[in-house]
Amino acid sequence: MAIIEKISSFAGKTFTVWVIAVSIIAYAFPDHFTWIGGYVVPLLGVVMFGMGLTLSAADFAEVFRRPKDVAIGVVCHYIIMPGLAFLLAWVLDLPPEVAVGVILVGCCPSGTASNVMVFLAKGDVALAVAIASVSTILAPVVTPLLIWLLASKWVDIHMWSLFSSIIQVVVIPLALGIVIKKFFGRQAEASAKALPLISTIAIVTIVAGGVAGSQAKLASTGALIFVVVILHNVLGFVLGFSLSRLLGMDLAKQKAVAMEVGMQNSGLGVAIATANFSPLAAVPSAIFSVWHNISGSILAAIFSRMEEKNHYVLGLRKKSGMSQ
Repeated sequence: MAIIEKISSFAGKTFTVWVIAVSIIAYAFPDHFTWIGGYVVPLLGVVMFGMGLTLSAADFAEVFRRPKDVAIGVVCHYIIMPGLAFLLAWVLDLPPEVAVGVILVGCCPSGTASNVMVFLAKGDVALAVAIASVSTILAPVVTPLLIWLLASKWVDIHMWSLFSSIIQVVVIPLALGIVIKKFFGRQAEASAKALPLISTIAIVTIVAGGVAGSQAKLASTGALIFVVVILHNVLGFVLGFSLSRLLGMDLAKQKAVAMEVGMQNSGLGVAIATANFSPLAAVPSAIFSVWHNISGSILAAIFSRMEEKNHYVLGLRKKSGMSQ
C-alpha cells in the first residue's frame, strides 16, 4: 500500500504534465482515443466517487462557522465565471459550439485541484474546501439552470437532459462515496490514499477523449479557444481576488476565493458537453483542464511570495517599534 501511496502522490503532483503530454498525443493520433468518448460519464463518476470518499462533516463545518465567507466564495464563483463566459462568447462572437463550450465550463462548480493550489498559496484551505464542497453540492440545480439561461442564445437547451447528466455524474457517485465512507470508514480511508492516482488517470483519459473527438475542428479553432480559456481563467482569478478584497476579507481568504472562482471542475464540463452537445463543445473544458493547473500553479507561487512579503514588512514594523 505504501508503494501505491507514493505512486499516487507522484501522479497528483505531476498531474499537469500528464494532461499536457496526453493531450498532445491524442491530438496527433486521434483514432486511438476517440473510443473514450463513450466512457466519459463513468470516468468522471469515478472521480466524483473518490471525492465523496474524502468528504466529511468537517468540510461543511466552515459553512456554519463562517457562513458569510463561504457564501461570498460560492456566489462569486457562480456569478463571475458564468458571467465572464457569456460576455466573452458574445463580445468575441464565438461560433455556437465554442460559445456553448465556454459557457458550459463557466457554469461548472469549483475544481478539486483548487484546494491544493490554495494550500500552496498559503491561503485559507478550510474556507477553500468549504466553497468547493458547497459549489459541488449546488451544481445539480445551479449548473443546468445557468447553462439554460446563458447558452440558449446559441443553441436549444434541454434542461432535463442536463439535469440527468449531472445526477449521473455528480450526485449518485458523490452520494455513494459519502455513504461508503460513513459505514466503512477505515477501508475508505485506506482507499483514499490511491485517489490522486485514480483521479489523474480518469481526468487525463477524459481530456484525451475530448481532444481526439474534436481534433479536426480543433485544428481550425484551437488558437481562438485557447485565448478565450486564458482570458476566462485569468479574469476569474482577478475578479475573485478583487471582489473578496472589496468585501473586507483578509489576504488568506482572498487567495482562497480567487482560486475557487478561477478554477473549474472542467472534467464535468467535458462530460456534460460529450453527453449533450458536440465534441467541439467539450474542447474549452479540455483546454481549461490543462491551462488552469498551469495558471493556478503560477498564481500559487505569486500568492505565496505575497505572504512572505507581508510577514517581512510586519517584522520590520515590529523591529522599528521596539527600537523606538
